[in-house]
Amino acid sequence: MEATTLCNTSPITPFVPTDENPWDLKKAIHVTRRLAFGANQLELDNALTLTPDAFIDQLVDQAVAMEPTATPPWGYWNLTNFSDYDTENNEYIEAWRNQTARDLIQNKLRDRLTFFWMNHFVTELETYFYSPYMFQYYNVNQTHAIGNFRDFVSDIGKTGAMLFYLNGFQNTRFEPNENYARELFELFTLGLDNNYTETDIQFASKALTGWNHWAEVGDAIYFDESTWDPSVKNIFGQAGIWKYDDVITILFEQRPTEIATFICTKLYKFFVSHEVSEFALTDIIAPLADTFIASDFELAPVLRQLFKSEHFFDELAQGVVVKSPFDFLFNFTTEAELTYDDAILNGLTYYAAVLGQEMYEPVDVAGWQRDHDWISSSTLTGRWQVIELYMFYILSNYPEDLRNLAISLSGDSNDPEFITTVIADRLIGKPFHTLSDYEVAIDIFKGDIPQGYYDDGTWNLYWDTAPGQVAGLLIHLAKAPEFQLK
Repeated sequence: MEATTLCNTSPITPFVPTDENPWDLKKAIHVTRRLAFGANQLELDNALTLTPDAFIDQLVDQAVAMEPTATPPWGYWNLTNFSDYDTENNEYIEAWRNQTARDLIQNKLRDRLTFFWMNHFVTELETYFYSPYMFQYYNVNQTHAIGNFRDFVSDIGKTGAMLFYLNGFQNTRFEPNENYARELFELFTLGLDNNYTETDIQFASKALTGWNHWAEVGDAIYFDESTWDPSVKNIFGQAGIWKYDDVITILFEQRPTEIATFICTKLYKFFVSHEVSEFALTDIIAPLADTFIASDFELAPVLRQLFKSEHFFDELAQGVVVKSPFDFLFNFTTEAELTYDDAILNGLTYYAAVLGQEMYEPVDVAGWQRDHDWISSSTLTGRWQVIELYMFYILSNYPEDLRNLAISLSGDSNDPEFITTVIADRLIGKPFHTLSDYEVAIDIFKGDIPQGYYDDGTWNLYWDTAPGQVAGLLIHLAKAPEFQLK
């Protein structure tokens, strides 16, 4: 699972297919694994009817145009709206986790980005544990996922989830609290120790006071003039009687390059490579940062430029990122074209948590650090066990899913070697290194069916044994190091 040590030096210029470097299934899979949680075969076939430029535009345009998930009836309730708060609040939280999981699988780039931002503008549900705030936080992340970053920064800090998580609700002129101001600079916009001082944080925290009033517990939190600090604050050399919105304005006016570079680096690490070379900093991230500033901090132009680039499509960028638990389970569900319902989604989110990624509960304010942090001896064997349980459930309840996968990918072949190879090449992050790896997988797929039935063409994918054979192969593939990569 080690990423290659060779440096990807392909440029930021758009990828143009050639006979030697074509737009093919391998690249389409790469795009859908990074920009979404995989794709089914029909979606990949459709992608290959477009140019890579047009396919990226299609994904970005869909994300920009997509409306946020519909507000649940309880989405803006206060405490008095609940009939039985303890029971209902827990039920709504579980229901919204399921809805989020469904969105991640179905909504492609928009909610791949939503989940990325939830690990950037981190909150932890256990801190506020209130279902309407959970929904409202998610809604803001969805709304701005591919919108204007300045507006995003402004709106996320006023959510109930964030005001409670980083103590903004407790930040008043009488008892200043610096938590949100510190993380606003360090984690959300500039990066650690990147051209700001402790004095800037102290003044910013005073300007951010006053967001701590509500009419009823659970209502939207709004500005209270009486708890705002009216003193003069000096932030980045700008003195004035600043309030919340002024902090955001000053931040983006005075530190645009720092913000753009920090955010573009995070996007690069998430979508291209966790390792950032000196070449990537100067030749990829710097031009992306220029685009970000020139577009007034709109995210879509930056993402189009990155995703269309030769750098993104370079072979050295493919299959080098370790799958997160959600990648591992959701990509598998999508690419194996497995049926999913609320019960399955609930199981997938549960097992993702077991493997180290609990939805709405990042490990700390800095979020999950990803890549090799996802893999240890215990989580790796845990992944294998989860796939075994998953395959047993599918085999027991939706066995035709497994048969249909093999038929779809192999064109209804009755050649076990061909069937095994196309399934393996479709689902693992990189082709197996050796022929013997394929031979082992072929033996796993054949199972205990006598060889003679394969030799004389008697066996085919319509046999009763076929779903179980496919399940056995998928369990085997999920244990391969290559399967842990995307």
